[in-house]
Amino acid sequence: MAGPKTSSQTTLSSIPHTVSALWKSYLQQTPDRLKFIDAFLAFIVLSGVIQFVYCVLVTNFPFNAFLAGFASSVGQFVLTASLRAQVNPENRSEFKEVSPERAFADFALGSIVLHFFVYNFLG
Repeated sequence: MAGPKTSSQTTLSSIPHTVSALWKSYLQQTPDRLKFIDAFLAFIVLSGVIQFVYCVLVTNFPFNAFLAGFASSVGQFVLTASLRAQVNPENRSEFKEVSPERAFADFALGSIVLHFFVYNFLG
């Protein structure tokens, strides 16, 4: 005979339901513009992970190329997360003076400057 469920069993069994509810809410309530930015953020994270795993498992030669690529991923992630925060309609009260067009212009200029430094770091 099985005894009563413990709290850890109950918690573990509710995780799939919680994740499913979170995903459904995300799909219904998040604007398409933010979903597109989130997809780009996921791509950047995947790119950074692949670079790191390659460096650990295969080789880190030339090391400055790995550093430049990984720094590019981290920097682009930060810039994109900032863009997402600025264009999110729920954050409009925090970014009153910043229009979505201005936020994108800042993002584009920051990305150009970031990649200029990354390209120069490659040598």
